Amino acid sequence: MPTQSERRKIMAKASQNSLPFMKMHGLGNDFLVVDSRAGEVAVDGELAARLADRRRAVGFDQLAIIRTSVQYDAQLVFYNADGSLSAACGNATRCIARFLMSELEKTRLALETERGVLECREAEGGMTSVNMGNPMFDWQEIPLSRNVDTLSLPIDGNPVGLGMGNPHCVFIVADAETEKVEQIGPEIEYHPLYPQRTNVEFVSITGKDAIRLRIWERGAGVTMASGSGACAAAVATARRGLTGRKVSVHVDGGVLEIDWQDEGVWMTGSTAHVFDGELTPGFLGSS
Repeated sequence: MPTQSERRKIMAKASQNSLPFMKMHGLGNDFLVVDSRAGEVAVDGELAARLADRRRAVGFDQLAIIRTSVQYDAQLVFYNADGSLSAACGNATRCIARFLMSELEKTRLALETERGVLECREAEGGMTSVNMGNPMFDWQEIPLSRNVDTLSLPIDGNPVGLGMGNPHCVFIVADAETEKVEQIGPEIEYHPLYPQRTNVEFVSITGKDAIRLRIWERGAGVTMASGSGACAAAVATARRGLTGRKVSVHVDGGVLEIDWQDEGVWMTGSTAHVFDGELTPGFLGSS
């Protein structure tokens, strides 16, 4: 296994002719990560969408770019699998935080994102935590297309609307296992109430401060986990008085611990750095 400094040198090879990357995942929510701190790399939405193809390229739910930050430990930029930009990606943030904490020999980090500056820290049992910030309930901040009651949206099923740096529509249902996520998810993603489209969550109460969550991610489709989605689901059930503010969220890929505190929503879970690779000049030059 290469050391962190050796891996950094590998990533520094990024140029017009090649593109080193890392593959990571948090509970099966998988990411392609490009480290551009040694020199800016040419990654845009078009290339991101090509790279997301699981048969013809690498495949991922989101692509993340690590950039140098003037004030903080690093800056992160996220793309969805369809090439659209995303302001937040909780699990990718945790994965990258674990990588950077090891490299920088720190137990706490501050990462700059479009969502804001996110505090990250080591947690017990090799887990990694990130504060995803305070949820947004105002219709303009989520954003929605008009002023409605965000605790009970005028959509069949009376979902909860909120923002976690990206928009969410949370359906609280009797049994998330039986919901037709693949059918309902894309319909709600493009609902006219959400001008920037939305992530869609289906959540059921499974025990004392435990919920089951299934996810349709904006720009990605069905995913095994979603950090911001888990935060949104936990906040929605707490707002409805169905759980407390600290819950275990059971997703297809495992369990995320969510703790909605006064300073923001903390998310804790496992991460994995799976492998390092390099995109060939032939792939980068193809259309």
